[in-house]
Amino acid sequence: MAEIQGKKTSLYDKHVALGAKMVEFGGWAMPVQYSGIIDEHKTVRAAAGLFDVSHMGELFVSGKDSLAFLQKMLPQDLSKLPITKAQYCQLPKPNGGLTDDLIVYRLDEAKFLIILNASRIDNDFGWFDSNKGDFDVVLDNQSSNLSMLALQGPNAYKIIEALGLEENSQPEFFSIKHLTLSGVPLYISRTGYTGEDGFELIFENKYAQDLWDKILEVGKNYGLKPIGLGARDTLRLEAALMLYGNDLTEDITPIEAGLKWSVPQDKEADYNGKNVILEQCKNGVAKKLIGFEMVDRAIPRHEYEIYYNGEKVGVVTSGGYAPSLDKNIGMGYVDATKNIKLDSMVQIMVRNKLYNAKVVKRPFIQKRYRH
Repeated sequence: MAEIQGKKTSLYDKHVALGAKMVEFGGWAMPVQYSGIIDEHKTVRAAAGLFDVSHMGELFVSGKDSLAFLQKMLPQDLSKLPITKAQYCQLPKPNGGLTDDLIVYRLDEAKFLIILNASRIDNDFGWFDSNKGDFDVVLDNQSSNLSMLALQGPNAYKIIEALGLEENSQPEFFSIKHLTLSGVPLYISRTGYTGEDGFELIFENKYAQDLWDKILEVGKNYGLKPIGLGARDTLRLEAALMLYGNDLTEDITPIEAGLKWSVPQDKEADYNGKNVILEQCKNGVAKKLIGFEMVDRAIPRHEYEIYYNGEKVGVVTSGGYAPSLDKNIGMGYVDATKNIKLDSMVQIMVRNKLYNAKVVKRPFIQKRYRH
């Protein structure tokens, strides 16, 4: 069998030994599935799953001007972010389009940890660096030195407890702690990409194989299985969480993406794209993101065309089968002037034939965060 191209995480050999099907993703050789996408998906919803997400990037921002610098880079107001808390953010260009979407953790008064999408690490670092100017700030890209595991599902907190961190000492939702777990110094945050309760663990590469084995061993009693990128995608789609490169691009603003809730309109500091983003907040957008479920039997895929009243009005950005719902679902951008709203019927072009779909609320499933 030909070897998969791409960079390898510290757990590559573990995935191969577990029989994972490996694929190239974002420049990395990653496991797409072990037992099968549907089985893995349902395992996370019912019990717990362990994901290797070491392809993600970690950028530490520190220095006297770190807050002022990030205030220039992000629409969100990090001056209001307490120490140990996390914030979902976007990284806009001057046109309001997005270089990436991020999770930012405030580790200290003047130190932040930013999680970058795998395929955007170099691009994001370059964009941050090119905006440094006279800011007294240190950008420390530790992506190649750190591994990251995501433990997700309703039993995740029980597994963390069995590893030695009691439930009442675990970080709250969208918070982070630095501690030693099972002999490994690490950051543990209560975040994830599945719509379930769960944790993300960040630590030096040298600990990856032992910690992976330990978590899987302890997790056996709680139904834990290793989970690949295939189920990660179906899980995030059901939760209507964005995927950069599909639902977010350099041509899509946070307001068009339905992320207006995350953009404060009273932030005083200037930032890249502020005029465009606030103008859209005030006056609306030309295109908007919708969620839909298929009425006819067909699977919507990325870049399939969306029709309304016989006219092409947009394009699918994410779509597929939702195992939790036993339905085919999707998201996509449509012309905002066409009065497409909840319960509107649209059509998706699949292999030169139109199939009916109904516009529905996002997320497609109820998120189940514990804290």
